[in-house]
Amino acid sequence: MDFDMLGLAPRLVNVLKEQGITDPTPIQTQAIPHAMNGRDVMGLAQTGSGKTAAFGLPMIHALLKAGVKPNPKTTRGLILAPTRELAKQISDNLTAYTKGSHLKVALVVGGAGIVAQTKRLAGGVDLLVATPGRLIDLLDRRAVRLDETIYLVLDEADQMLDMGFIHALRRIAPLLAKDRQTMMFSATMPKLMGELAGTYLTDAVRVQVNPPGQAVKKINQSVHFVAQAAKTDLLVELLDKHRDELAIVFGRTKHGCEKLYKVLEKKGFAAASIHGNKSQGQRQRALDAFKAGKTRVLVATDVAARGLDIPDVRFVYNYDLPNVAENYVHRIGRTARAGADGSAVALVAPDEMIELQDIEKAMKDTIPVATGRPWEIQPGQKKRPNGGGGGGRRGAGGGQRSGAPRAAGKPAGGQGKPAGRRRNGGGGQNRGKSAA
Repeated sequence: MDFDMLGLAPRLVNVLKEQGITDPTPIQTQAIPHAMNGRDVMGLAQTGSGKTAAFGLPMIHALLKAGVKPNPKTTRGLILAPTRELAKQISDNLTAYTKGSHLKVALVVGGAGIVAQTKRLAGGVDLLVATPGRLIDLLDRRAVRLDETIYLVLDEADQMLDMGFIHALRRIAPLLAKDRQTMMFSATMPKLMGELAGTYLTDAVRVQVNPPGQAVKKINQSVHFVAQAAKTDLLVELLDKHRDELAIVFGRTKHGCEKLYKVLEKKGFAAASIHGNKSQGQRQRALDAFKAGKTRVLVATDVAARGLDIPDVRFVYNYDLPNVAENYVHRIGRTARAGADGSAVALVAPDEMIELQDIEKAMKDTIPVATGRPWEIQPGQKKRPNGGGGGGRRGAGGGQRSGAPRAAGKPAGGQGKPAGRRRNGGGGQNRGKSAA
């Protein structure tokens, strides 16, 4: 199947072909026809599966067909994303898809000049990609109104819930046109997602590519049981084996990531860091250098767990396990993009065993052990508090609370691994021959 078989406008199909995009991904094949019929869509698909095109192309098709220009300070379609990086990636994709047309795409995120964003919105835009906090700032300034917004997309909706953006969403949604089309996309399906879908979707079609919460099969996963104090040395040893390949190292806190990045740099690695204490300009420059291969190791908090579409990332290291099990899937989804192979390595300290147990339970799978023995979970041991990995409280992408000191633990000699584990509108990145 190709894109013209999905009913997209020939002009739009030609633009995709110019960009080398000819074959729709499974989520696009399933979601686009329903979205073009005006149905609300609940899409479940792994990161890197092409969700931006799945919701973006039907909206662009409808807007091109309507030929209506937006009024001042309005937008016809609103796409909400939890982080700056993801919002920019969506904006870049939509801009590419609308190349040569009259459609205007705008991006508003925290960490960038609000005056320039206000001016950009003054004449009205067709598609607005926003983080919730910055959008609320602009609404408060009366720089934008949403009463003519007939398409709403919630991308990475599960992360919005995790980051507390539900309160912002409750304020934003009532301002939109009552007769609208809404699409919600997510890689995981926590319980609250059902409530969210019930609130904002009407008679929605559910499309699902893979069981929610499961990792891409091409990712080679492994775990090293290692004391916290020995993690850095082990990481250096592992990274040293593939200095010429791109690797992302995920940490739990902003301070911890910055410290680790400086250690790796001193060890001779071409490294950079991304976390909430960095300005948007610093974060973007670090990303650009990483994409260009000027740096080979990117140390990041969960602010980079989504929205990074870099096909050549071969390794993902979980230096610290995430507090939320589903975030593990998002993190390791940064590798094995577009059908490529990739490896995900977890370094697990004694106080992370509960997190590991939750991750394996969520994935319904056991991660193979590379070295060490599983640590014994101590009586009364609890999960660690969230790390300070985010990008600010309002729409910047990620804020989380600082973590507490880690608990001690000891290896369980010979112990086995712990067991188990209203109407709305509507894709992803494009690499090679398919839209991602």
